[in-house]
Amino acid sequence: MTDQNSQNGLNRRDFLKAGGMGALALTIGSTGVIGLGSKTLADSNVNPTSGFGGYGPLVPDPKGILDLPKGFHYKIISKEGDLMADGTKIPGAFDGMAAFEGTDNTTILVRNHELSGGPAFGSNPYDANANGGTTALVVGPNRDVMKEYVTSSGTIRNCAGGATPWGTWLTCEETRTETHGYVFEVDPQQPENELSKTPIKEMGRFSHEACAIDPSTGYVYLTEDSSPSYLYRFIPNDLSQKPGSLQKGGKLYAAAIEAVTDPSASTFKTGQTFNIVWKELDPHLCREDAKAQNCIEFSRLEGAFFQEGVFWFDDTSAGDKKLGRIYRYVPHTNTLELFYEGNDAREMEYPDNICCTPWGDLWYAEDGSGQDRIMGITPEGKVYPFAANRLSDSELCGPTFSPDGNTLFVNIQSPGKTFAIWGPFQRRNSARAREMSYAAPANLAPQVSEKVTKAAEAQGMSVLEAAAFERHGVKMM
Repeated sequence: MTDQNSQNGLNRRDFLKAGGMGALALTIGSTGVIGLGSKTLADSNVNPTSGFGGYGPLVPDPKGILDLPKGFHYKIISKEGDLMADGTKIPGAFDGMAAFEGTDNTTILVRNHELSGGPAFGSNPYDANANGGTTALVVGPNRDVMKEYVTSSGTIRNCAGGATPWGTWLTCEETRTETHGYVFEVDPQQPENELSKTPIKEMGRFSHEACAIDPSTGYVYLTEDSSPSYLYRFIPNDLSQKPGSLQKGGKLYAAAIEAVTDPSASTFKTGQTFNIVWKELDPHLCREDAKAQNCIEFSRLEGAFFQEGVFWFDDTSAGDKKLGRIYRYVPHTNTLELFYEGNDAREMEYPDNICCTPWGDLWYAEDGSGQDRIMGITPEGKVYPFAANRLSDSELCGPTFSPDGNTLFVNIQSPGKTFAIWGPFQRRNSARAREMSYAAPANLAPQVSEKVTKAAEAQGMSVLEAAAFERHGVKMM
């Protein structure tokens, strides 16, 4: 089935040609500052606390727990094994997380626990013999936890997930068994209700990793932590975007690349152009269907995030050096782009959870060997570190910002610890976030041959789009 999200007006080729200047114009128009993308601001050595090129080198933590840039501070607000409000021990294996606005200037965190074997730790579990699930933390304006409680239980390997625009959390099972391998919707305001133990079966039974929702359409994009893995899209029957709407069913698709006849391309040597198409799947046999329909096979997909019209996701062990890739999909133009391919472990090593900062940079948490970090990428192409785990060789996971943008919450998976981090973060900047959505920094662009570059120009593609197609076996000319 072809993409159903095309819109009238600006066509794909014109959009791609206008993308870079359009983003710059948006930045200037919204801020009145033409120097946002300047080389000086992008250089953290010149302006280490600007936020527009990172925050300078990391300072070794005298406590040996978490290295941060100068001027930043952290507080451990939750530890596995401590007691929650009802006397239940906080489960371990902390993972994906999201932050929601609470009452009286509080933040409500919903946190995954990537556990499997039972018994369940909650009072109303989906499966009494599975001890994965989610917990919540109500964090006050002083960054102290006021309350901690179970929000769902009885699931397996709750790895990542995604926040919904209507204030709930989609927790994903990273497994595939007869009764597990689903997405569940968790409402932190109504913990352990029936919604939290009702699998959204039409969203697929597979080894889910993360998901993100396009707020303009209500479509859900999902990644799969398996090898090979596929990129999925779920179109709900009920697009009202409210708690429980996803449980009313829908259709599941996987992304594929197909050559299609295009009369406007008759002057090209190939006479064809390439599009992303979405193939409808049986949600209970989605992997088998995706393979049978020649959908794109990724190495092992991980994090997902949607911001300013763009769906970001990463492939943790892909690339010539197996260090990882970051992709960008633009639904409006149906464009898949290879934004960044790691070729230096000092800048990228197995990206996992990803998020966009309030000021527009893209951040990724690593899950590689040795010390894991949170790394950032600016629209100008600056790659910089923000945090490093000195406590253990476990991954950093679940990075999420408070609704006001003043606090970063993140986990160390094992031993399970949740951190609140604050300091001279840049203020919210939607114009810069839009710039990130269409930026194509030359120093980050994947290396492609002159032949592929010419093919991209002839077919009205960006080089980033052509690079994505080439990496997945498409012969451009």
